[in-house]
Amino acid sequence: MDNEVRLALAAFTDRYCEAWRKKAGTGPQSEALYGVPSPCIITTRGETVEWQPQPFSSFATLEAVERALDIRLQPSAHAFYASQLAGDMPARFSDLSLTLLQAWSEDDFQRVQENLIGHLVMQKRLKLSPTLFLATLEDEMEVISLCNLTGEVVRERVGTKQKSVLSPDLAAFLQALEPDV
Repeated sequence: MDNEVRLALAAFTDRYCEAWRKKAGTGPQSEALYGVPSPCIITTRGETVEWQPQPFSSFATLEAVERALDIRLQPSAHAFYASQLAGDMPARFSDLSLTLLQAWSEDDFQRVQENLIGHLVMQKRLKLSPTLFLATLEDEMEVISLCNLTGEVVRERVGTKQKSVLSPDLAAFLQALEPDV
């Protein structure tokens, strides 16, 4: 399953980059990432960076998250977070607009792990089932997450038991995403 996730993420990222090339004649661009170091940066124009995804230069996993919480994470979570460095990517899943989260650099990957630990600790305190966020929505109190118990992709209201299943697994979710550039 984790290889399916890596392939599905790479395929979506390719679709995203191609949509940018068709729209703007360049790779993806971001003002928000201007001035933030990353091996993904191709060029800087004004206060905008053009980027392309890059593989991790070292073997990366979410083992630090697992150790911190004494939990085993879904293999698909490792595949999603540790297979590439890239900018966050706006996308659509059916009629839902979202921003797929990615690590921008290896330093950013450390921050992502810290945020995942914080998210999981909050869920444990509230006696909620463990999830790992994958994407943000316009309503900042809602996120798209991977359920660590079932492997399903869910839309959840942060800090509550409100969840709805969007996809039976992460690979299927990524395959259904459409770039929103």
